Amino acid sequence: MQRMAHIGIDARLPYYRDGGISTYVRRLIRALEQLDAHNDYTIFHRRGAPETLTQRFRRADLWTPAHHRLERLALSIELAPRRLDLFHSVDFIPPYRAARVHIITVHDLTFLHYPQYLTTESRRYYNGQIRAAVAQARHILADSDSTRHDLIAMLNVPPEKITVHLLGVGEQYKPLPAARIAPILAGYGLSPSYLLHVGTWEPRKNIPALLRAYRELLLTHADLPPLVLVGRRGWHYDDLRAECDAIGLGKRVLWLDSVPDEHLPALYNGALLNLTVSFYEGFGLPALEGMACGVVPIVSNRSSLPEIVGQVGLLVDPEDDASIATAIHRGLHDNAWRAEQQAAATRRASAFTWEACARTALDVYRAALGQSA
Repeated sequence: MQRMAHIGIDARLPYYRDGGISTYVRRLIRALEQLDAHNDYTIFHRRGAPETLTQRFRRADLWTPAHHRLERLALSIELAPRRLDLFHSVDFIPPYRAARVHIITVHDLTFLHYPQYLTTESRRYYNGQIRAAVAQARHILADSDSTRHDLIAMLNVPPEKITVHLLGVGEQYKPLPAARIAPILAGYGLSPSYLLHVGTWEPRKNIPALLRAYRELLLTHADLPPLVLVGRRGWHYDDLRAECDAIGLGKRVLWLDSVPDEHLPALYNGALLNLTVSFYEGFGLPALEGMACGVVPIVSNRSSLPEIVGQVGLLVDPEDDASIATAIHRGLHDNAWRAEQQAAATRRASAFTWEACARTALDVYRAALGQSA
């Protein structure tokens, strides 16, 4: 009988920041609890975190803050007494030494592609450590083939050292009846059939181009639905918001800050189109969540986004405002096409599950530990 291993997962990030990586941490742990009854797990939270991310696995608290300049050293010292066989760093950067085997997840390489979109502190944290991190890791999990390709091309990581595990979509994201979404939309002053963008408000998301395309459409379509931007403040938010305000769309654009997670399915369901025109995405979870709700995606033709949407929706050039405007126009006015795409969206989204994501991670753990499946 193969030996039980002690596996640690770094789950400190959700204490500091919500978003796609925090969703990944929560859902990966939840799925692993269902899949692995053999190994012993410790889930490491930030000390004082009110949310416990595990029901069956052991919780332990750490003092070391996420993204601190001395994080790798401090985390190594804190984890040394834990006698871990494997430690999974779910947010890129592992400690110097915490276990016999280190696994990391690389979600994207935005900081290498677009360093100007990060704060100086964030550039220092990621750019200064990513090469050491990928060299140290026994194996790397990547969110998409796009990120895998970037790791090979930009950091010379051997292809056999990387495994892709596409993220999943939560069961709460699905088509909902109008009566269920109406009260939630009303709380935000909305009626169905608006344009939607979901994501952190930061330069990488290319929101100014989306607003410029929207403004161009307004010149010939006075009845254009409102544009709803659901997100939270990210890197360089103040500069981004000033640029957006200068475009001068006033009340035609609604900024919804820090919307509760439980409201997101209704907000997706109320949209006619789901717009993700980012310069770069490691995965693009909002595009997938929208498709699961039956909303047609319009996404950039770059990075992972074409990989996620497949043949559903429309691809646009994020640096061409006219391309974005043309796609929105078709999505709004080609009703037969939009109905076909709505059905295709839910079919496409059903292939992405957190169970499959976690099962691939577990296979990587077992291979690294020398365990049989």
